[in-house]
Amino acid sequence: MNILILGGTKFLGRALTEAAMVNGHEVTLFHRGLHNAAAFPQVHHILGDRNGDLAKLQDREWDAVIDTSGYEPESVMAATDMLKRQAKHYTFISTISAYADLKQVQLDETAAVLQLEEAADPGQRYGAQKVECEKVVQTAFSNGALIIRPGLIVGPYDASDRFTYWPARLRRGGEVLVPLPKERKLQFIDVRDLASWTISLIEQGITGTIHASGSDYTMEEVVEACRTKDIESTLTWVTEEFLLHHNVGGWMELPLWLPSDSWVGMLQLNNAKAFNSGLTTRALVDTVKDTRAWDQSRDPDVKRVAGLDPEREEQLLLAWQEWLAGQK
Repeated sequence: MNILILGGTKFLGRALTEAAMVNGHEVTLFHRGLHNAAAFPQVHHILGDRNGDLAKLQDREWDAVIDTSGYEPESVMAATDMLKRQAKHYTFISTISAYADLKQVQLDETAAVLQLEEAADPGQRYGAQKVECEKVVQTAFSNGALIIRPGLIVGPYDASDRFTYWPARLRRGGEVLVPLPKERKLQFIDVRDLASWTISLIEQGITGTIHASGSDYTMEEVVEACRTKDIESTLTWVTEEFLLHHNVGGWMELPLWLPSDSWVGMLQLNNAKAFNSGLTTRALVDTVKDTRAWDQSRDPDVKRVAGLDPEREEQLLLAWQEWLAGQK
């Protein structure tokens, strides 16, 4: 197949490019040249901004388009208006943030989605705009639209550090603060598994909407998978009450932790449709190993954007001991 990827040099786009090439497809990347395009010398690169340079895509044809970089409905409409004459299948990478009530668990693809006019906070507005983008794609490609709503995507090249924190933190060793309960349900998907599955769906001409937030794990399974045999670490499990009392921020300051009255449904969706359509996921230890190896290749001076600062963690661990003493 001849595949056009809008984006294609960062994280998921990079993984999609690799998966498409592994399957023998011809790949064209339309991107701004801001990231590591040199990693793919064997694909065709068209440099441009989707908000002003779409004309560079004229007079070409593709079997399929994958849109990894659409966030504004107007931008997606400009792309689809042109490409609907040049391709038959259009995959739009959306988000599970599209769902209206992520405080509920086990949502499936039929759950209500956000309405743009009702979206209050920035997080909801992001999801609502993605919903509007989905509608644009479905209108332009009425018989060829595939909407993928990923959950938390993890793995090598994930600069968000929302998962990377844990393999890196356990490698540092020592006393590690971890949120209770140990059996807390989590879901995430390795970027390479998401990419391979998406390419497979495109090859089959699959259409419709499918979310993919990955396999089910517990918090204990995740941190145990992140331990290394040669580095000693001690897990100190702390309660939600303690974390809230000390104003620990969920999701970004303490990755994979969300207060029980917040959007816990983000990590507990019904993934039956994805798995029934061929999604497979690799072993957690492999994701951990590869993510850690990639993280170690990064410049150590680059500030990580998520995770407890070591000094903050140390203060919290001391406060936890005082908290326990006060409970006696």
